Amino acid sequence: MEVSKGQRLYIGIFGNTNSGKSSLMNMLVGQSFSIVSDVSGTTTDSVQKNMELPGIGPAVFIDTAGFNDESELGNKRLAKTYEALSKCDIILAVISMEELRDVEKVIQTDGFQKLIASKKPIVWVITKAECEAGDEVQNELAVQIKSTLQQIELFKNNPPVFVDSVTGKNKETLFKAIKQKVPEDFFDTSLTEKYCTPGENVLLVMPQDSQAPKGRLILPQVQTIRDLLDRRVCIHCCTQDTFLQTIDSLKNPPDLIITDSQIFPFVHKNKPAASRLSSFSILMAAYKGDIELFVQGAKAIKNLTDSSRVLIVEACTHVPATEDIGTVKIPNLLRKIAPDIQIDFARGTDFPDLPEELKKYDLIIHCGACMFNKAYVLQRQHNAQASAVPMTNYGVAIAELNGILDYL
Repeated sequence: MEVSKGQRLYIGIFGNTNSGKSSLMNMLVGQSFSIVSDVSGTTTDSVQKNMELPGIGPAVFIDTAGFNDESELGNKRLAKTYEALSKCDIILAVISMEELRDVEKVIQTDGFQKLIASKKPIVWVITKAECEAGDEVQNELAVQIKSTLQQIELFKNNPPVFVDSVTGKNKETLFKAIKQKVPEDFFDTSLTEKYCTPGENVLLVMPQDSQAPKGRLILPQVQTIRDLLDRRVCIHCCTQDTFLQTIDSLKNPPDLIITDSQIFPFVHKNKPAASRLSSFSILMAAYKGDIELFVQGAKAIKNLTDSSRVLIVEACTHVPATEDIGTVKIPNLLRKIAPDIQIDFARGTDFPDLPEELKKYDLIIHCGACMFNKAYVLQRQHNAQASAVPMTNYGVAIAELNGILDYL
């Protein structure tokens, strides 16, 4: 099974127009993937490329539009660039050799200051280096450049990597610099390690309703099964209609039951008292975001009234079915509390990041975000928290709406 984008390391390439970002992208992925041109603003939208980084793991490189794009579509392109920043785990901050003449002014511009303010790991990359600089000091210009950079506080403990994207010079040095910035446990985090231990028995309850893809399981179910197998957990699977039969067939009650959130009430009512209970959506919430913030956000549900406004957010785009959890089932549960409550919907990357847009809402309910990476989900939680808007997750919200959150 191919690693999903949500489990990959996101590496964003940022800098001014014509600083060599697209050429760098092509060098890193080993093919002409991004358009390269001397015309300013060639990269009009973020371009992504999956690849396996030797010694690191599965990654996504993102080539972005330049910070100083002054074209007619510049502001829209810049918005896409900052959206890409929110997804990144590691930043490649690109400065061309030409820009080194006034490098202190360059790093003080809004775009670079946003990179620094993000607190994300940064690898500084000097492009278009040709033969002028590199690991080996080759001439007076190289000595002068490195001496100048050492005087800048930002580069003292994080010296830039000089690359020539045409010849591939210092490509391996750059990969090593990226590897040093990867959090030690980035690829070691388990989806289920907080919920069960090796040798325990886990029952997965997976209803196959009209939303289920024919002949396939949905991504959270697949990821959970693989994670449990890797951790040497004993797995049993069933659907809702065979749940009671499956429980009766087991010699001992399952240590943990992981269910689809939509049937929480049924499973909670009929499960053995000794069995712990969770859901695929709650597992994803803990894996991709801050679960404590999601639980805290769910407490706002009891304060909803007919004058409240709720935003329901779906990470992936699909045609809603009659049984759709986000557009049908959760709204129906909310309207049992407040019949005239206003409910808005957002899908994919359409999320109101600006404070004035977020503050319109009394609550945000986000899906499990199996298609997003952790950095992106945490950024959304941070934006909501900064605007004092409670935010929760599908599974956590459904548990609270059914009065069983405190039992999970």
